[in-house]
Amino acid sequence: MDSIYLRIGTEYYKKALVPLHSGDKWSTLLKWKKGEIITDEGKDYLDEIEKYNGFCLIPSHVSYKQDIDGFYNEYEKLQHEFLSGDFKKTKAFLKHIFDEHYEIGLDYLTILWKHPTQILPILCLVSEERKTGKTTFLNWLKLIFQGNMTINKNEDFR
Repeated sequence: MDSIYLRIGTEYYKKALVPLHSGDKWSTLLKWKKGEIITDEGKDYLDEIEKYNGFCLIPSHVSYKQDIDGFYNEYEKLQHEFLSGDFKKTKAFLKHIFDEHYEIGLDYLTILWKHPTQILPILCLVSEERKTGKTTFLNWLKLIFQGNMTINKNEDFR
């Protein structure tokens, strides 16, 4: 059963999508009172709620699991539909971004996808010029990794 409520440890949570000013939605777990669940759903509903021992964060894009040894994985499952075929526009975009380092860029992205726990060097796209694709590349990564990635501005670090 896919309940909107969870019990993690001794606390109850409700799965929710929080609307953002960008039009996107952010998936979160809201603490919810047991009594309110009973009021809304009835006492017998508590038996149907998925139960976990606690939280964990195990990233995986290839063999994702929500439940890892009784712990709730906070890494979000990606909602992509994979299609085979040519990727001309993406290839051209990545060649533009990485230029003579295209193969290294592909290796970096492949490792990031297949082995997300692998420690990698920090990728810095540096150019004083505007309209070079730096922000577009970040937005492209956000589309791929969805709720598992955030784009921060300088103000977020102050």
